[in-house]
Amino acid sequence: MSGQSPSPEKHRIGVIGGGFIGTTVGRSFEEDPRSTVVALADVSEAAREEAGNTLYIGQGSQYESYEEMLDAEELDAVLIGTPHAFHYEQITTALDHGLHVLCDKPLTIDTEEARELVERSERLDDQVLMVGYQRHLNEAFVRARERWTDSDLTPRFISAEITQNWISRFEDAWRTDPDLSGGGNLYDTGSHLVDAVLWTTGLTPTSVQAEMTFADEENRVDERAQLTVRFENDASASISVFSDAPSVREHIHIWDDEGAIYLEGRQWEPRQLTEVQDDGTTVAPYIDQHRSGDKAAVFIDCIESGKTPPATARDAYAVTALTEAAYESARSGERVDISLD
Repeated sequence: MSGQSPSPEKHRIGVIGGGFIGTTVGRSFEEDPRSTVVALADVSEAAREEAGNTLYIGQGSQYESYEEMLDAEELDAVLIGTPHAFHYEQITTALDHGLHVLCDKPLTIDTEEARELVERSERLDDQVLMVGYQRHLNEAFVRARERWTDSDLTPRFISAEITQNWISRFEDAWRTDPDLSGGGNLYDTGSHLVDAVLWTTGLTPTSVQAEMTFADEENRVDERAQLTVRFENDASASISVFSDAPSVREHIHIWDDEGAIYLEGRQWEPRQLTEVQDDGTTVAPYIDQHRSGDKAAVFIDCIESGKTPPATARDAYAVTALTEAAYESARSGERVDISLD
C-alpha cells in the first residue's frame, strides 16, 4: 500500500523512470537530509539495474511496473522522468494514490489532458504537483521576471532562440520517436525556451504562426522550429529552436518601454542577465547563482510548507497549449488561435 504517513522521518520517494532525470534528480533527493529514494520503476531491466546502483535501491524495491511499485511500497511522493507520452497517466495514478508528484517537463503532450491536470491540481489541498521547468529556479530568470511583476512595465517585443546538437545526439533515442515524445525538439529542449518566455514575461499567448523543417517523412519530428507568437497585450515574440547545431546556446531578449533584459548562456551553465536601460546604457547586475534552487529541495520545501510550487501545472499547461498550436500551424500553414480558458 502507498500513502503518506503523518510525520515521516524522511520523505519516501519512488522514482518512475530510471534515465537521466530519474538518476540525477533522484540523487538530489538522496543528498537532501529530508528525503530518501526507496523504490524504482522502469520497463527496462538494464535501466533498473543501472539506476538501482546509482540510487542504492535493492532489487526487492525495483519494479518493471510503476503501478506495482505504487501498490507495494510505502511512499510519500514520486519523481516522474519518463518519455513525455506517459506523463499524464503516471501523474494521475500517483495523485490517485495520494502522493506528491514532481514530473519532468512537459506536463503532457495533449492540451485537454494538461487542462484536466490544472483543474485537478488546483483542487488539491494537501498534495503538490510540481513540473521540472528549472528556469523558474534560476536566479537570473527570477530576477528578470521581477522587472515586470514588481512594476507597471509590460514586455512588448521578445526574441528567443536555442540551439543544440539534438538530432544527432538523440537519433536512436525515444526523444526522436514522436509516439513517445509528442514531436521533436520543440517538445524537448525547446519546451524550456517556450516556458522561459511565458513565465518570465507573464504574457498570455493568443495565437501562433509556425514554420518547421521536419526530420521525418510524417512531419512530426521538428529539426527547426520558428514561431511567431501574439499575446493579449499586443506584444509579440519570435521563438526559434535549431536542432542541428554543434552545441547549446540560449539567447532571450525582452524589450519594454524603458529598455530590455537579455538572458544568455551556453550549454547547461547558469544563464547571465544583462539590462539595457532607457538611455542605452548596458549593465550586468550581480546575480548570486548560489541562490538558484535545486528541484528536489524546492519540491520538499513545498511539501513541508504547503506553498505553491515554482512551476505549476497551470504554467506547464500554457506551454503545452502553445506547443500543440505551433505543430498544427506548421502543418496547416495557418495561424492558430490559443485559448487558455
